[in-house]
Amino acid sequence: MISEERQFMLTAAWLFVRHGRSERARVIMEAMQEENPRDGVAAAALAELLLAAGEAERALRVIRSADFPVELSRAEAVLESRALSMLGREQESERRWKRYLASKKGETRSWI
Repeated sequence: MISEERQFMLTAAWLFVRHGRSERARVIMEAMQEENPRDGVAAAALAELLLAAGEAERALRVIRSADFPVELSRAEAVLESRALSMLGREQESERRWKRYLASKKGETRSWI
């Protein structure tokens, strides 16, 4: 998929979600994830939709199979922690979040 098509699909999915049509957004994101399971941006969007639908196990698989860009490292940690928590794996969820926080220590840390 070329960049413009990818951007169009991401934007369309976002618009569907914003207008209460999550099922249509999910179809788009599932297609994008099927085409490229390593796409971290598509994985984050699909995982969010899956978590909202209560499908934590599948969301966790999607998250763990993707390569998230550095700028989405917080989203990756939040989504994975949420999925683990929804699955009743509280200790693992807490460890995942603490691992993210530890990775942000130092002069460059910013919470804004």
